[in-house]
Amino acid sequence: MDLGIKGRVAVITGGDSGIGLRTAEFLLREGVRVVLSDKEPEALAQAAGHLRGLGDVTAVPADLLEPADVEALRARAEAACGPVHILVNAAGITGPTGDFLTITDAQWREALEADLLAAVRVCRAFIPGMRAQGWGRIVVIGSEDAVQPYAEELPYCAAKAGLINLAKGLSKAYGPDGVLVNAVSPAYIETPMTDAMMEKRAAERGTDVAEAVRSFLTENRPGIVMRRRGRPEEVASAIAYLCSEHASFVTGANLRVDGGAVHTMSV
Repeated sequence: MDLGIKGRVAVITGGDSGIGLRTAEFLLREGVRVVLSDKEPEALAQAAGHLRGLGDVTAVPADLLEPADVEALRARAEAACGPVHILVNAAGITGPTGDFLTITDAQWREALEADLLAAVRVCRAFIPGMRAQGWGRIVVIGSEDAVQPYAEELPYCAAKAGLINLAKGLSKAYGPDGVLVNAVSPAYIETPMTDAMMEKRAAERGTDVAEAVRSFLTENRPGIVMRRRGRPEEVASAIAYLCSEHASFVTGANLRVDGGAVHTMSV
């Protein structure tokens, strides 16, 4: 399917692996010029090298906790590729986990900075250019945790809930200018983040990773009726749709790609 975005320019944060990397692959195959960003230069360079056979890729390292880095990302993206039309904010961390009463203010700030305020900074940097063009697509990566919180992951849950609210608010503010803002909310996807979680679980239980995944699904994610982790490309395809001309009447939405994880019909 032709998504109607050939020649557009996309910035993807959190692009060196997982959902961000797979989204880059989808967009490159559609003829989009991609600016890939992440914090670690070596991993980012490796990811960009993996993608270059598919199209035009520029790698720009940036720490989204630093406002100067975010501004530099915008400036370098525009210098390399011209005006940016698409922003996919896939950067984020798991953050602290455990009993609510044991999580410190500093740990809460870490999660909120990485999973919410980083997206605020990036959106603030790129929305003015999109408004000037009268065309833009922004997709932020939420989570099932935003609407179905888990007691042991509350900083992450709260940050993701804020992120979905941010997307809805931005859609109201800038939809009239042609800037469409949506969220995609995955659940338990095969990414380095969940790999690390399962490796830790396996070590704690004295099992292999496959058994850690099986027990986690049974004990912690009974709503996932598919009984497996999702694949990054299954999320990336939803993101690519929201970046496309086919989604020209979709804004302020939260598209769940969660294998049925959320038990209710609510957003």
